[in-house]
Amino acid sequence: MELKNLGTTSIKIPPIVFGGNVFGWTADKTQSFKLLDELVSLGFNAIDTADVYSRWATGNQGGESEIIIGEWMQRNNNRDKISLFTKVGSNMKPGGEKNISKKYILKAVEDSLTRLKTDYIDLYFSHYDDFKTPVTETLSAYEQLISEGKVRHIGASNFSPERLIENLEASRVENLPKYEVFQPLYNLIDRQEFEKTIKTICKEHKMGVISYFSLASGFLTGKYKTEMDFEGAERKRFAQKYLNHKNLSILNQMDNIAAEHQVSLAAVALRWIMQRPEISAPIASATNTDQLSAFKEAISFELNAEQMSILNTWSQV
Repeated sequence: MELKNLGTTSIKIPPIVFGGNVFGWTADKTQSFKLLDELVSLGFNAIDTADVYSRWATGNQGGESEIIIGEWMQRNNNRDKISLFTKVGSNMKPGGEKNISKKYILKAVEDSLTRLKTDYIDLYFSHYDDFKTPVTETLSAYEQLISEGKVRHIGASNFSPERLIENLEASRVENLPKYEVFQPLYNLIDRQEFEKTIKTICKEHKMGVISYFSLASGFLTGKYKTEMDFEGAERKRFAQKYLNHKNLSILNQMDNIAAEHQVSLAAVALRWIMQRPEISAPIASATNTDQLSAFKEAISFELNAEQMSILNTWSQV
């Protein structure tokens, strides 16, 4: 499997990044280890997580995903073979404020490093903007972490275009570390927020882009087509909003294309993102090893120009 550069970083990634939000949530430790073992056996080595994953699950407090990844890397002694991404800024307490102040980041990174059982993070994201911390303060925290070797590169997620530009300008003027990767919500259904402005900013500043919710919380796998399909589903709170006539029409188009290539709908959804020139790689999750077949399928075929046009047209805002 060919690895490619992630923006201007020194990181090389496979065509799909694995989303670690499932670890300690819809996949327990044993299942998570199986997923990770299978993942690397297929040649995928990039894992995206966050300190807050998966606080929302009953009985969790946050940090569960990082703990599982850390224990798995320790068991396999393979930290040097993994491109590891995590995030800071989403408060670990329910209802707490988002925080990317220098003091908070310097404490949070130590907690993440401990959970991950490593002494460095390949790519550290500001998960959310807190809108109150001066951008130079946040970037100076990253400057310290990079100089200490605890963080290699930094990225941003869920920033407004205005604040992203402010950060990039501060990096240039003040000679501070630059956000080299952006992580937006992006999939066949959720296109507008990224494509309206952020896409151009990322292109102009040569930022890598890895998209989250690439399968629209599972909706684009085709398993949620009626209200009844959501019953008992852990992802109901995330995916139910997608159930409408337009989005079902997109699924119908995907069904036709999937049949032509004899692949799953998930593979079609991932392949569409992979072929968008502005995207470095989609982030996608799986809760069992069978679902990883979509990863294998997605790298095994290409959507032709007509199929891309169909998907672009039906999914446009």
